[in-house]
Amino acid sequence: MSVSAQPGLDWHGEDVTIAEVLSALNKLRRTFAHSEADDRDHPHPRDCVMTLVSVAPNSVEETRAILASTAIATHHPSLSIVVRDQPHVRAGRIDASVMAHPVDSKLNTPVPCELIVLRVQGAAGSHLAELVDPLLVSGVPTYLWWLGTPAFGRGELMDALRIADALVIDSSRFDRPYQSFLALADLALHSHKKLGLADFQWQRLSPWRETAAQFFSPQERRSLMKGIGEVGIDYVGDGRGNRIAAALLIGWLASALDWKLLRAAAGGGGVVSAIFQSDGWRPIQVAFRSVARSHLTEGEVSALHINGSTGGKSFSLSIQRDPQRARRTGETEFRRLHPTGGEDDAAMEIAQRKAAQHREVLVQNRDSLHHTATGEPPGESLPRHPVVMARERRRADTADVLLTMIDIGDAETLRHVQRVPAEDEATMLLNLLSMGAHDSVYTRSLSAAAELMRSL
Repeated sequence: MSVSAQPGLDWHGEDVTIAEVLSALNKLRRTFAHSEADDRDHPHPRDCVMTLVSVAPNSVEETRAILASTAIATHHPSLSIVVRDQPHVRAGRIDASVMAHPVDSKLNTPVPCELIVLRVQGAAGSHLAELVDPLLVSGVPTYLWWLGTPAFGRGELMDALRIADALVIDSSRFDRPYQSFLALADLALHSHKKLGLADFQWQRLSPWRETAAQFFSPQERRSLMKGIGEVGIDYVGDGRGNRIAAALLIGWLASALDWKLLRAAAGGGGVVSAIFQSDGWRPIQVAFRSVARSHLTEGEVSALHINGSTGGKSFSLSIQRDPQRARRTGETEFRRLHPTGGEDDAAMEIAQRKAAQHREVLVQNRDSLHHTATGEPPGESLPRHPVVMARERRRADTADVLLTMIDIGDAETLRHVQRVPAEDEATMLLNLLSMGAHDSVYTRSLSAAAELMRSL
C-alpha cells in the first residue's frame, strides 16, 4: 500500500482497504471540524443530507459523476462515493482518493463536500454493497446512480440495491435500449416496495408533459380529456430502441386517463400504430413515426399531436420542438427599412406599426422633405413609402424552442412559443433527488410504456 497527497485531493491511496479509506475520511473530518471552530467553540457537527453512490463503467463516466456530485455539494452537504468498476482487470485491488473540505456555495458560506473515488479492480466490484456499506452515513437516504446500463438480472445490481433507497438511471443512454428498458420495467415491478426509481429521460420529458397538462387544466377544458381520439408522436431515429421517450409519453397519458391497450403493431420506417380503449368512450388511435431532425439526437421527441372531439366541438393540441418554418418568398407589403428580426407575429406587428408611423410623418411633411432631400420643386414626385423586410427567423439555436398551437371549435388558433433550454446534468440530478427519487407517476408510466413496447 502507498499513500500520498495529490493536488486537489486531501488523501490518495493505492492498493488500500476500505477500512483505511474510512480511517482517512474520519481523520479529515476531524481536521476540518477543528479548523472551522475558534478557540472558544466546540467542533461543529458535520452536515449531511444524503449519500450518493455513483457506479461508473469507464473514465469518461467517472468524470461525469465527479463533476455532477461536486456541483450538487454546493447546494446540499452530502457524501458522494464514485465507484469505478473494472471487473475485467484480474488484479484484485482498490485505489482510492478522498476529498473532504468545505467548498464555496452560492450562499457565500462554505458547504461541506465529501467525495470518495474508488477504482475497483477484479472481483471486489461485484460486491458493491459490502464495499461501500462501511462508508455510508446512517440516518440519511442513500441514492445509487448507475451511469451507463445497469447490470439487469445480475447479482451485482441486486446486491447494490440492498443498500439503496433509490436507483437513478438514464434510459436514453442504455446499451441495447429496447431490452434494457423492458428489464428496467421488470426491476420496478419486482424490486422491494421502498425502492425509488428516477430516470433522466423522464426529467427531459417534463416540458412535454407540463404543456399537455396545461392544455387540459382549465375547468372548462376538463371534459375534453374524455374526447381524445387520436395521439401522434414524432421521434428522431430508426429502430425500436429510439421509441422509449415516445412510449413513456403515451404511458403517461394511458396511466393518467385509464386507457387500456387493445392491440399494437410496428411497420416499416419506424411507424407504430396502437389502439387504446377508454371506458365509456370510443377507441383512441395512437401513432408513432420516425422523422429526421439535424438538431436533435436519436430517440428525442420532435412533436406531440392530440386531436379529438366532444359535445359537437373538435379540438387539437400540437406541440413541436425545433419547428420547421418555411421561408417567405416573393414581394410583401412591408419589405424594407423596418426589419422584423424574425417572422413571429409580434415582431411583424411591431415592424408594421413603425412603418405606419413612418408613413404618417412622410405624408404630413412629404413636400418639404422631398424638396430638402432632392432639391426638386415640391410635388413633382413622391418619396418611397417605408416598408418592412421579413427575413428568415430560423437559426441554428432553435433546437430548444417549443411551438404550441391550440384549436378549439371555430375559435382562432392560439399560438405560444417558448424556449426550453437543456438543463445540465447536475441540475437534472438534483431535481430527481429533491423528490427522493420516488415518483409514482413515473412508475405507472414506465409500466404502461413497457406494455406497449412488448406488444410491438
